[in-house]
Amino acid sequence: MIEVLPESKGNILVLRTLGKLTDADYKDVLIPSLDSIIREHGKARLLLDMGDFHGLEAAALWDDAHFGLTHRNDFEKIGVIGGPRWIEWGVKLAAMIVSGEIRSFSPGEREEALNWIKA
Repeated sequence: MIEVLPESKGNILVLRTLGKLTDADYKDVLIPSLDSIIREHGKARLLLDMGDFHGLEAAALWDDAHFGLTHRNDFEKIGVIGGPRWIEWGVKLAAMIVSGEIRSFSPGEREEALNWIKA
C-alpha cells in the first residue's frame, strides 16, 4: 500500500509504503499523482518513506521501472528514507538513470529528508 502524506504540496509528493507494493498501488496512487505533478509543474520532487516496506509484486516492479525510464528527466529530486539494504542499491541504480538529484536517508533522518526535498 502507498499512502500520500500531508507534507505533499506543489511539486512535492511525500509517500509512505506499507507492506508489499502492488500493481494497483502504482496505477491508482503513485503514477496518477506523479503524472499530475509533472503536468502542472514540469518536474516532480518525490520522497519515499520505506519504513514498513516488504517488497514489490512483479507487476509493480515493472510499473516502477517503466515509469522511471519514461520520466527519467521529469524529477528534480528523489529521496528514500529507510527500507531494506537492497533499496540502497536501487537508489544507486536510479541515480545513473534519472537526471535529478537522488539521496537515501536513514530512518532517523526523516526531518533532514523533508528539509532536503523542500529546498
